[in-house]
Amino acid sequence: MVRPGANLLGAALVLAALLAGCADVPLEGSPSPSTATKPKPSPSTPAMPSKPTTPTPTPSPTAPAATTPSPTVPTHTGQPGNAAPVTRTFPAGLKDGKPPLFVVVSFDGAGDLALWSRWRAVAKQVDARMTFFLSGPYLYPWSRRDDYKPPYQKPGSSDIGWSDTASIQGRSAVLRQAIAEGHEIGTHANGHFCGKNGVGRWTAAQWTAELQSFDQMVRTGPSQAPFDPATVQGMRTPCLEGDRSAYRQAMVQRGMLYDATEPGYIAWPKKSDGLWDFPLQSVELAGTGRNTLTMDYNLWFTQTGARTVPVAQAPALKAQVLATYRQALARSRANGNPPLFLGNHFNRWNNSVYSDALTTFVEETCTQPDVRCVSNIELVSWLNTYGVNGQSRPGGQ
Repeated sequence: MVRPGANLLGAALVLAALLAGCADVPLEGSPSPSTATKPKPSPSTPAMPSKPTTPTPTPSPTAPAATTPSPTVPTHTGQPGNAAPVTRTFPAGLKDGKPPLFVVVSFDGAGDLALWSRWRAVAKQVDARMTFFLSGPYLYPWSRRDDYKPPYQKPGSSDIGWSDTASIQGRSAVLRQAIAEGHEIGTHANGHFCGKNGVGRWTAAQWTAELQSFDQMVRTGPSQAPFDPATVQGMRTPCLEGDRSAYRQAMVQRGMLYDATEPGYIAWPKKSDGLWDFPLQSVELAGTGRNTLTMDYNLWFTQTGARTVPVAQAPALKAQVLATYRQALARSRANGNPPLFLGNHFNRWNNSVYSDALTTFVEETCTQPDVRCVSNIELVSWLNTYGVNGQSRPGGQ
């Protein structure tokens, strides 16, 4: 746990990253490069509950162009399925009396088809489930963008662009496949507006409209809905911004179960405003004494100021990120196995340092006897069954 007042220099360095802005990478498969606008700067700092904040920037750099595969789109019939299947159960405790050590890997945006293929393959190799926070424009076409009327923006605005029919059909096919494999689809809202005129200004009513727009994009895009958006159970807001009470009110009214937005610490989750609070966690960047959050972009900023460095430096940077993840896992084990939350984007930043480090960590960790690599909704199911720390039903198998 981070001590109050500790690592203030590290916190200041991470705070500076907010000036770089925050947005997900533009959609691959957009009709033209002009469909994705440049990210807006975000000088605001997300609030950390009760302890000193480790602010959380999210990405602003434009990602390298992605090669979009052209998968065969299977014929889909029948009603769309649940976006958040729970097909596995876990014991309250392990043989040593401790609860399972849950590792939750999640991704914001989730549009690049090549990276969908990569992460599904990694998960399958180690029987992991993951959560993918989908942005609405990934399933909605440029030609119908004016259907979206975000607050304080022109109709059809989106800081991550829009898509085209072929790409939407490819994504819809992949989403169905991922859900069938047990992965969870959450929402990352729609236009990804950050900073002064972004989601931080929105009221509960405006958040309700934003979630309704997400539902519309999933249901009425050019492909038959890949899942029922009413079954989406969790959200991570753009740039981790937004009035917590406002957007959580909209989430609770919609029947959602958890928020994966607020920065926090390695500790057992609690409920806040009627939702499970699943934080991105404050950790030490290995070997530096500086704190960052368990999010790929934060790690990149803390390492190199979010600058791409020569490829020769990639092995050392990857080793540092991997050591950071291992330290966090060890900290969890030393403190009763609270869950570890690792946030990511579909990216190839800094010569793929962060994707490669996460891949190695997942491959080496998810098969360890005390670890269960789960989606957020699987963790919700376990918490609702056994309580925090498995305390409502001690013991196990």
